[in-house]
Amino acid sequence: MRSHNFDNQSALILAVLSAASISVYLVVSNFTFSLGYPLDDAWIHQTYARNLATGGGWSFVAGQSSGGSTSPLWSTLLASGYFVKLPPFAWTLFLGWLTLWGMALLGSIGYREVFQKYAVSPFWIGALFAMEWHLVWASASGMETSLFALICLLVITWLAAGWERWISLGAVVGLSVWIRPDGVTLLGPALWVLLWSSHDLQKRQGNLVRLIFGFGVLFLPYLFFNRITASAWLPNTFYAKQAEYAIELSAPLWNRLFEQAVLPLVGVGLMLLPGFIAYIWLQFRKRRWALLAAPLWSLGYIALYALRLPVTYQHGRYLIPMMPVFFLWGFAGLVEILRTRSPVLWIRVISKAWQTSAVLVWLVFWALGARAYGRDVAFIQSEMVKTARWVAENTEPGALIAAHDIGALGYFGNRRLLDLAGLVSPEVIPFIRNEALIADYLNKRSANYLMTFPGWYPVLVQQRSQIYITGSQYALAQGGENMAVYRWLTKP
Repeated sequence: MRSHNFDNQSALILAVLSAASISVYLVVSNFTFSLGYPLDDAWIHQTYARNLATGGGWSFVAGQSSGGSTSPLWSTLLASGYFVKLPPFAWTLFLGWLTLWGMALLGSIGYREVFQKYAVSPFWIGALFAMEWHLVWASASGMETSLFALICLLVITWLAAGWERWISLGAVVGLSVWIRPDGVTLLGPALWVLLWSSHDLQKRQGNLVRLIFGFGVLFLPYLFFNRITASAWLPNTFYAKQAEYAIELSAPLWNRLFEQAVLPLVGVGLMLLPGFIAYIWLQFRKRRWALLAAPLWSLGYIALYALRLPVTYQHGRYLIPMMPVFFLWGFAGLVEILRTRSPVLWIRVISKAWQTSAVLVWLVFWALGARAYGRDVAFIQSEMVKTARWVAENTEPGALIAAHDIGALGYFGNRRLLDLAGLVSPEVIPFIRNEALIADYLNKRSANYLMTFPGWYPVLVQQRSQIYITGSQYALAQGGENMAVYRWLTKP
């Protein structure tokens, strides 16, 4: 084994590589259709950020407090750009680049600190992160996903490296819930490491108190923030998403687990899987239980979504936060088991073939990810954004619009709205998939228009006058349908 340094020059190269990686995705997006976001939810964050910066308070509809943002911290960071008059898209992409670069840096530093004997430079795990297609896609998505992934990687690396600053660690875990409620899961590996710590019982108890104190300092204000803004202890999105996709829980558990577990393997993750398994086996054999915190958290994160929200759309974006941990530990384990300099020919050949294949898969999927990103942006721009702009230009200013996808509508539509997904209209959550009750709700609220994909609400759109449809080719090419606007009730 040879030691390699990770210096400022390497950090600068990773910064450039991360920026170039995102830039290629943006170029592909622009040539596919236009610049934009690959998720409608990104516009929800933009709407909250704009309202916060312009005096509308913490709201999706200016002046009406609501808990429709999953990530108060991310929306606040976006708001800072609006406050100083920066171009919103450029500022959002700048933050995305910082998080991707941060993951690349932390991956390199974590590899150096945790796996102190290594045969390859820490730079290469950083490069893998900078061009891993899930991470690039997330960093250019306008969502909080990459920031949360960075924080998860930080906490797990912190624990694995043995940096015993428990109050600070607890505070970072507490901060993570302001990015996503899932951050509370990071207490699991922290408690696991404390359980298997070599310290005496008194020392472990003291560290536990420090961890909980640091966590509580930021977690308790988060609970009260949600209570004030959403009249619940967690954001509306926490309840709405689970209610909307509750039908997915009818599938067998083994099937849900398999579908979730496959998501990190789409790309270079498949090539790193033997290393991840090897790492677990090596630590288990040596009875080094504390070092199993990272893989156990990764597997637990997969199981959590299989149990509560087993969805796989948008390239498994809910699982992306655990992928850097999986990649880092898989990379380290793979380096451990490959023998590219073995005196045994067949071992050397297999090791080099696997190594070469991993690099090729990594690069090919980075390119395929760029194409997927371009298509995803084209879909959102040509369906949600296009329809929202039509609503702004062709409906009366006081109209009440009912819609399932509210992100672009909230940002561009400039109309009152009813959120059929329950994010900012939580009263919908109990009957979120019941079309008869939704129809009654729209009638009672005197909705004027319904904006939706027809397949979402086949009963609702029956016998309703369709007054607009996008006619976009991108949704149809992806096997979807076009968004439409229907007249619901005519204003008296």
